[in-house]
Amino acid sequence: MKVLWVRYQLLNHLLLILGVAFLALPLWMVFASSTHDPATIIRDGMQLNLSDQFFETYLGVLTEKKGFTEQVTASMMMINSMILGVGFAVGKIIVSMTAAYAIVYFRFPIGTLLFWIIFTTLLLPLEVRIIPSYKVVADLGMLNSYSGLIIPLIASATGTFYFRQFFRSVPDELLEAAKLDGAGAWKFFIDILLPLSRTMMAALFIIMFVVGWNQYLWPLLMTTDESYSTIVLGIKSVMQTIDGNRLPEYNRGFALAILALVPPVLIVILFQRWFIKGLLESDK
Repeated sequence: MKVLWVRYQLLNHLLLILGVAFLALPLWMVFASSTHDPATIIRDGMQLNLSDQFFETYLGVLTEKKGFTEQVTASMMMINSMILGVGFAVGKIIVSMTAAYAIVYFRFPIGTLLFWIIFTTLLLPLEVRIIPSYKVVADLGMLNSYSGLIIPLIASATGTFYFRQFFRSVPDELLEAAKLDGAGAWKFFIDILLPLSRTMMAALFIIMFVVGWNQYLWPLLMTTDESYSTIVLGIKSVMQTIDGNRLPEYNRGFALAILALVPPVLIVILFQRWFIKGLLESDK
């Protein structure tokens, strides 16, 4: 019996290792290829072994100005992506929480109708409303600005739905006790609901940060000034740059792709406990 159990455990570990290898192999090939020169990649394809150009490639990507105008570094593009990701996540949480709070606690006659109108916006992705959104932002003079990158994206039906469900699970006795203590709507929101919603906010922040960090279409449309380019746009810029007889710098493009992975991975690792706790509590 013990032998069968050991074999069962070995089989589980073998399957787990094979699954990890299957998922990690493309990522490793991108990383290994980024340490080779462009001629090797074009001649021999993607590489599995490391080369000796790791520091040269990554240091050059982070410090040398590139892009179509050669006025922006990967460091600047990562800062722009960080501003977009954090602003995107924080904005969505603030808008979603206040909308859900109004719907659940103010209980005005058309609150439910307004919630379902908000919910149906899930059927309208950014690609569908991108032209009118661009027109509004352009008329307001917000092109090539961080506010133009962030504000049009912060309304979230998904976040409003999750916060509404969470607020509905908060006992009414808390609201009644707050009223007896003389707390107004704002004080109840700040002193009671915000602390109770910390894990939910942490879980949504991780998801929204990754979504904001990986935004491609909206920044591509919004920014003609490369000083506002995100690192996702930088990958495309490097891959498509052909200057005279110079080869496209695929190694730098792969290095940018690896660098673009680092902040979202760190955010997920650092807030993993809050992320899981927030998802479990939202499921109650």
